[in-house]
Amino acid sequence: MAHSPESQHLRIALIGQPNCGKSTIFNHVAGYRSIATNFPGATVTFTESHVNIKGKTFDLVDLPGIYSLIAFDQAAEESKKYLLDKKVDVIINIVDSSILSRSLELTIELLETDIPMILCLNMMDEAQRKGISIDEDILSQTLGIPIVKTIGQKGTGIEELFDKALTLSKKKNITTGDLNFSKHVEQSIEKINHIISEKALQTFPNIKTRLCSIKILEKDPYFVNRLFPPPDSKNPEILQIENKLESDHGQPTDQIISSERHSLAMHIFEKAAVIKRPKTYFKDKVDDVLMHPFWGYVFMGVFLYVFFNLVFSFGSYIEKPIISSIDYILAYLQNNLSGHPLILQMVSGSVQGILGGTAIVLPFLLPFLIGLSIIEDIGYLPRIAYLMDTFMHKIGLHGTAVIPGMLGYGCSVPAIMATRILPSSRDRFIASVVSILIPCSARMTIIMGLVGFYLGGTAALFIYVLNIVVISLVGTILSKLLPEDIPGMILEMPAYQMPSIKVIFAKTWLRIKDFIYIAWPLLIIGSIVLSLAEWYNIDQIINLIFRPVTFVLDLPKATGTTLVFGILRKELSMLMLFQALDTTDISTVMSNIQIFTFTLFTVFYIPCVSTLGILIKEIGTKKTIFATLITIFVAMAVALSARFIYLILHI
Repeated sequence: MAHSPESQHLRIALIGQPNCGKSTIFNHVAGYRSIATNFPGATVTFTESHVNIKGKTFDLVDLPGIYSLIAFDQAAEESKKYLLDKKVDVIINIVDSSILSRSLELTIELLETDIPMILCLNMMDEAQRKGISIDEDILSQTLGIPIVKTIGQKGTGIEELFDKALTLSKKKNITTGDLNFSKHVEQSIEKINHIISEKALQTFPNIKTRLCSIKILEKDPYFVNRLFPPPDSKNPEILQIENKLESDHGQPTDQIISSERHSLAMHIFEKAAVIKRPKTYFKDKVDDVLMHPFWGYVFMGVFLYVFFNLVFSFGSYIEKPIISSIDYILAYLQNNLSGHPLILQMVSGSVQGILGGTAIVLPFLLPFLIGLSIIEDIGYLPRIAYLMDTFMHKIGLHGTAVIPGMLGYGCSVPAIMATRILPSSRDRFIASVVSILIPCSARMTIIMGLVGFYLGGTAALFIYVLNIVVISLVGTILSKLLPEDIPGMILEMPAYQMPSIKVIFAKTWLRIKDFIYIAWPLLIIGSIVLSLAEWYNIDQIINLIFRPVTFVLDLPKATGTTLVFGILRKELSMLMLFQALDTTDISTVMSNIQIFTFTLFTVFYIPCVSTLGILIKEIGTKKTIFATLITIFVAMAVALSARFIYLILHI
C-alpha cells in the first residue's frame, strides 16, 4: 500500500464496483502507481498519491472495488472504513456504463453519505457497443450530482472529470436528488433517525444520520456494533420498528432495503438510458471457444505451451552473449588485478552481481512480465480463472481463490494480500499456502534461467504443470484437515480490450522495479559478501550446515550458500549459483538431474523475506511458521521424488 501522510490537502476518493476502471483513471492522473488489471478483485488495498492539477494539489485515493457499503470481505471493509472514517472532500463514483443499472445501486448508497460526489460514466465505448445510450442531463437531474462521461483506457474525459471535482469541492450546501424509498420504508427510516440522531452524530460525524438508520435496517455489523456496542443491544423502539416493517413486507429488513435500492436503480436507469440493438463483433464469439467446457482447456494448454516456449526462446537468445561478456570481463580482471587477490575477489563479485542481474532481467523476467500484462489487459486471465474454478473446488477451496493464485504468478506478496477477498479465515489460510507454492516471477527466472536454458522450454513448462499437481495435492490435504462447505464462485467476465502499449510497459516497470531497486542491489552486495566469505572460508561453514540437505538431494556442496541467499530474494538462489560454483556454464558442474532437482527445491522451499512479512501480517505468526514448514516438506518431497524417478528410469 502506498499512501501519503495526513495532510490538509483536498482529498478525492475514487470508488466503484470491481473492474470499473478506477485504477486506470488513477494511474492516468497520478502516474503509474497502481496495478490496474482487466480482472475483478485485483485491487485489495488503497493507493494514495499527491496530485497537482492546474496548480491545485490534492490527495487522490484509489479504493478497492466494492458492490455495497456492507463489506463482505476485508478489501471492501477497508474501502468502507476509509470512506466513512477519513475526511473525504469529494467522491468520484466510477461506474462501468455498460452495466449502469447494476452500478447505480452503489451510487444510491454513496449519495446517502452526504459527501459531495461526481458520477463518472466510464467505459462509454463498451456501453455504445452494447447499444446503451445514456442521457447524462436526465441522469444528472435525477441524481442531483454532476455527470462526466469517460473512456479511462484512452484518457477521454479525464481532464473534465477532475475539473468538475475541483469545482465541486468549493461549493457549499450541496443537495442531491429526491431518491426516496417507498412510503413505509421512509417512515421507518425517519423514526430511527429521530431515535439515534445524537448518538449517530457523535459516532459518525462525517456522514448523515439517515445512512446510519438505513444501515441499522440492513443489519450492517459495522454500524450496529459501533452505535450499540456490546453488551448494549438495540433500542427496543428500533426493534419494534424493524419487526413492524418485516411483518408488513414479509421479509427481513436487509432484504427490504436491498430490494428498494435495486428497484430505484432500475427506475433511474430506465429513465435516463435507451437500449438499442447491440452491434455484434468478432470478440463476442471468442468466448464460445475460450470458455468451452472442452476446447477452452485445449486452447489454454496450447496457449501456455507457446507462451513459455516463446519466453525461453527469447531468453536463451539474449542470455548467451551476456554470459560470454561476463566471462570476458572476468578474464580481463584476472589479468589486470592478479597482483591484488582480495581486490580481484571483491571486484569480480560485484561484476558478477551486476551482469548476473542483467542476464536475468533482459532475457527472461522482462518478456515474461510484458506477456503477463498483455494477458491481463486483454481479459484472458479471468477466463483462465473461470476454467480453473472446477479445479479449485476439487481441492476444497472457494473458486475466488483463483484470483490470488493468478496474482501469485507475478508476485507472492500481492497474492497473499488478495486472499482478503475470500469469505473465511480457513480459506484465506489455505489460499495463502497455495499462493506461496506458486512460482512467482522471481522463481520463474530460476526455472527459465536453469531448466529452460539447459533443458529446454518444454521441461520448464513441465515444472509449472508439476507445480499445479503438487498444489492440488497440498490443497486437498489441507481442505480435508480443515473441512468446510464451499460456496460457488461468481466471477464477472470483463469485456475484451485492446491493450495499451503505454500501460503495458508502465505496468511492467512497476513490477520489475522491485527487482532493480531491491533484488539487484542485494545481488551485488550478496556477490561481494559471498566473495569475502569464500576468501575467509566462511562459505565452507555455511555449506557444511546445509550439507544434510544438499547431500540428500545429491547437489554440489557449494549450493548450500545459494539456498541461504534465496530466502532474501528467490532470484539470488540462481544468480549466486554461478559465483558459488565458479562458472557461468552450470552444465559443466551439475548434471541435468541435479539442475532439475535444484530448481524444483528452490521453487517450493521457504518463501522470500518479504512474503514471510506479509504472511505474518495477514494470517499470523503461528500459521506462517506452519506454512513455512509445509513448503520445506513439499520442496524435499518433490525434489527427492524427481531424483528417484529419474534414477529408476535410467537404471
